[in-house]
Amino acid sequence: MFSNMVTDCGFLGSSKNYEESKILIIGVPMDYTVSFRPGTRFAYKRIKDVFNLLEDYSPFLNRSLNDKKYYDVGELDLPYGNIYKSFEKIRECTKTVLQDGKKPIFIGGEHLISAPIIREFYEFYRDELVVLHFDAHADLREEYMGENYSHASVMRRVLDFMKPENLYQFGIRSGTKEEFEWAQRNTNFYPFEVVYPLCSIIDDIRNRPIYITLDIDVVDPSCAPGTGTPEFGGISSKEILETIYILKDLNVVGMDIVEVSPPYDLSDMTSILAAKIIRESILSFL
Repeated sequence: MFSNMVTDCGFLGSSKNYEESKILIIGVPMDYTVSFRPGTRFAYKRIKDVFNLLEDYSPFLNRSLNDKKYYDVGELDLPYGNIYKSFEKIRECTKTVLQDGKKPIFIGGEHLISAPIIREFYEFYRDELVVLHFDAHADLREEYMGENYSHASVMRRVLDFMKPENLYQFGIRSGTKEEFEWAQRNTNFYPFEVVYPLCSIIDDIRNRPIYITLDIDVVDPSCAPGTGTPEFGGISSKEILETIYILKDLNVVGMDIVEVSPPYDLSDMTSILAAKIIRESILSFL
């Protein structure tokens, strides 16, 4: 079914039956282009460790993981340092997920993993696909330090094949002047804030397939310090969970959570937050 996967014990409550599971959890341990502090390739394992300490019940949603069928696929076995072969493996995995009718949660890894994933979702859904991008950074540079493929240019690479009007960006508070001006002209750009602008566009996306790409640094580093490029002035942990609840019961077809970096994570705060986001996402919309 999946080749070249590395796994051990699964996520809390995960099924041992792939066929009966609608939701998949997949680790993508790639952090080749991180521009400041590497370490995101360790996120999947650490998030799984702390996820297994959570309760299966969400009092916010009055729903339990016991009522969901989800399968822990494990981690992709990527050729370390080779972006292009890694992209091939990520796209192959994503294509299989879509063909099998599953809804994936990809755990990065750096944000560049989203480009090949979203490419396969676009090939499957075409122009009906909506991408919701939650991040501290615009990620719209044409290149970074001479490289077109970088976690600083991931959304620009997505817009190489997808119409910018289908991209919604929230919480952005860092980038070049050119990035901000380009976004204001081309994408649905909502800098600094998340909850209010997200509420304002829900009716526009309600009946469309939605892919979520969530960079943990959209959350303020006071709540999520374990990330490679922290930016102060972000949203709170309460606000990111409220964001998940706003999307409750919409047609979310997949998501990724990226840029958690355990080597810089004080008391596992960021990994625990990421684990809780994953639990609430499973119970909200997947």
